[in-house]
Amino acid sequence: MRHFDLCVIGSGAGGQRAAIQAAKLGKRVCVVERREVVGGAAVNTGTIPSKALREAILQASGCRVAIPGGADLLQVRGLDMPHLMNSCQEVINAEINLLRGHFNSNGIHLINGLGKFKDATTIEVVGEHSAETVQADHTVIAVGTTPAKPSDVPFDADNIITSDELLQLKILPRSMIVVGGGVIGTEYASMLSAIGVKTTLIEGKSRLLDFVDSEILEAFQYHARQGGMTLRMGEKVVKISSIEAPAGARTSDGVMVEAMLESGKTLRADALLYAIGRQGATEGLGLENAGLAADNRGRIKVNERYQTSVPNIYAVGDVIGFPALASTSMEQGRLSACYMFGEQCERMDELLPYGVYTIPEISMVGWTEERLTAEGIPYESGLAQYKEIARGQLMGDDIGMLKMLIHQESHAILGVHAIGTGATELIHIGQTAIAFKATAEHFVNTVFNYPTLAECYKVAALNGLNKLRSV
Repeated sequence: MRHFDLCVIGSGAGGQRAAIQAAKLGKRVCVVERREVVGGAAVNTGTIPSKALREAILQASGCRVAIPGGADLLQVRGLDMPHLMNSCQEVINAEINLLRGHFNSNGIHLINGLGKFKDATTIEVVGEHSAETVQADHTVIAVGTTPAKPSDVPFDADNIITSDELLQLKILPRSMIVVGGGVIGTEYASMLSAIGVKTTLIEGKSRLLDFVDSEILEAFQYHARQGGMTLRMGEKVVKISSIEAPAGARTSDGVMVEAMLESGKTLRADALLYAIGRQGATEGLGLENAGLAADNRGRIKVNERYQTSVPNIYAVGDVIGFPALASTSMEQGRLSACYMFGEQCERMDELLPYGVYTIPEISMVGWTEERLTAEGIPYESGLAQYKEIARGQLMGDDIGMLKMLIHQESHAILGVHAIGTGATELIHIGQTAIAFKATAEHFVNTVFNYPTLAECYKVAALNGLNKLRSV
């Protein structure tokens, strides 16, 4: 039986960073991965494929910014999902090869098979052709999540699907109902709408993405509607079923999907994407053998050091819940390895950036207006519209916007929120400014390359300071 200092179960975003960090500390590490390929959901079914699909859609439509117009849509009417996904596969393969290379160069042992605890320090790995039992002083559970599939929803992999099946569709439906206005539902709804699919997004709450700044979200919802998407807010789906397509309906298989709402409305479309919640992939992991248990959503509870109730077992990534982003999972993995092996490390929980890869994309870091108001912190906001920035004009993006939140007294930057082309890149300037306690005057006095989107920071700072001076 082989012995390791650390066994990581799952090679997704969190698992890979935990393994590599431990290896860098000179520890003997193995990674257990149930798939034949490494990368977990992040590389194979989630983050990378969905973002690659987004880029393929933007390239195919010829629309690199904002909301596509009628001329853009005409270019993609004949496209199908295999065509779009073929252009993504090169990116996915490159990521898989890159990760394998990192494992090899750091001496990390990869064991393919389904891992199951026999006790708190022993993991049995059962593969397709072999089985092995390993012992480890420490374990990191990084198994991620799978799309939630309620028993009362008749999933069929063709017409009523989850985000996993969406990437495997043979043809693009003419119309799609998306149930769930979280990150996944909103991202895919905006992609589908951008290529001419008649898309209806249903969300039970009064707004989408409740962690996003309300002004930024209002801008997104406005432009989503302008792009042809129908938003059904404050509506709850009570029944989903497949029906025979009415006479005259243009469908590929003679089947349509019907969604009945609590309000009594009935919606129909060629297909339905169910995107409400995800379930921790802990089934079959044998948690009870290690003295652990998951909640009713398959999630594992951890402390601030990502340590479970069993001291030598840690958990990171989507399996521990919010924020469940690839970027935060990576950092959790790195930190968990540092904590378990006594390596000093610094964490910046208040400076985690959020990126939502909708069309247009949304990003934020720091405080929101709602939180500042609730905490009684005096602030002012400064706005910069892409249409008043030369780079924005050059790119043809007249809907983008960057908002800076400034403390009324110290003028320190408290938060930055952006929507538009390159928002997820642009936000890191604000992240660094907040980390180093920069003031709005810093951006006023900084010279930016011209023309660049970074100039938004100077314009937003001037706008905010002018408000504070009542100019």
